[in-house]
Amino acid sequence: MKFRKLVFVLVVVTVLIVTISAASQQHSTEKYSAAEDDHKDADADDVITMDSSGHRSLLQKKRNRRVTCKKFPGICHAKGSPGPACCKKKCVNVLKDRQNCGKCGKKCKYNEVCCKGRCVNPSFNTKHCGGCNNRCGNGEFCVFGLCNYA
Repeated sequence: MKFRKLVFVLVVVTVLIVTISAASQQHSTEKYSAAEDDHKDADADDVITMDSSGHRSLLQKKRNRRVTCKKFPGICHAKGSPGPACCKKKCVNVLKDRQNCGKCGKKCKYNEVCCKGRCVNPSFNTKHCGGCNNRCGNGEFCVFGLCNYA
């Protein structure tokens, strides 16, 4: 019985220590962000922070520059690219993309899909019944995405 009480007390003490250390880390992070807000005159990529003793230090952020298709349109033709067209700095396939169907910025409605660059409703389109290029046979109609005879 004494062993169980000892284990329980140790677990409670450990949880308290972890909680206090997490709270102190959050408090120091808030202090750093407040110091960053106070020093807007620094370069946009530089950060001025204050350590626990009140001294300021200047840190430079890593510059992560992404290669975009706006500056380098050839990346859309690279292997593994989503598509050959560049729309809003992203490579897309205008034959399949619902947000850029047929051309950049042309959005399909919520019940439509982009098939061969055209917005179609797969619930009732006999050439794209239930999905792109699912053609219904002769005399069949597309009803709710399924080919049926009349």
